[in-house]
Amino acid sequence: MAAVLFDFSGTLFRIESTDSWLRAVLAEQGLALPEPQVAVAARALEAAGALPGGAAPERLPEELAGVWGIRDESAELHRAAYTGLARQVPLPDPALYDALYARHMAPAAWAPYADAVEVLGELRERGISVGVVSNIGWDLRPVFRAHGLDPYVDAYVLSYEHGVQKPDPRLFKVACEALDVAPRDVLMVGDDRRADGGAADLGCAVHFVDHLPVSERPDGLRPVLELAG
Repeated sequence: MAAVLFDFSGTLFRIESTDSWLRAVLAEQGLALPEPQVAVAARALEAAGALPGGAAPERLPEELAGVWGIRDESAELHRAAYTGLARQVPLPDPALYDALYARHMAPAAWAPYADAVEVLGELRERGISVGVVSNIGWDLRPVFRAHGLDPYVDAYVLSYEHGVQKPDPRLFKVACEALDVAPRDVLMVGDDRRADGGAADLGCAVHFVDHLPVSERPDGLRPVLELAG
């Protein structure tokens, strides 16, 4: 392979738990709630699918159905979708909804998988280019910089910057062109069989990993080194 493309959430990085997300924002806002109230709100936010990169909504509100399917095509749509889901859950201060959205973009909200640096570093040593192709509504580059992974990435192709989201082959085509490689010489690595599997329509090889908590997937990326050749 001349290049490996990686998804972001659930592939190279994992978002914090919904409970941690809520507690971090409450602390930032200086709000102290009774423990039972925090636990109930965290469970409700989880069920609502309000945490980007977290669980999908158990029930998608009718008024958000239209924006949900195209949420990663722009920053505005992404914010509208996720703050809309969060607002399904009553919280003590209306400012918390925007604060929750801001928190999920913070580098501290994300943790790289244990083998991510090792795998990216080995690809760099072999002269294999690396791209990140993500369905997302915000700039994830600061997350990579904060966690020390940015030096291993040659190109970022983010859906909201192009108005196209996976599985549309056009997004993978942008990545291949950015790395100056032919699709047949590219491996796409992701956790979503539908979205990331769209790379196969362009002619890329595809490999899937499990979207698990960081502690439960210590070496899920290592097979990429063998597949990349």
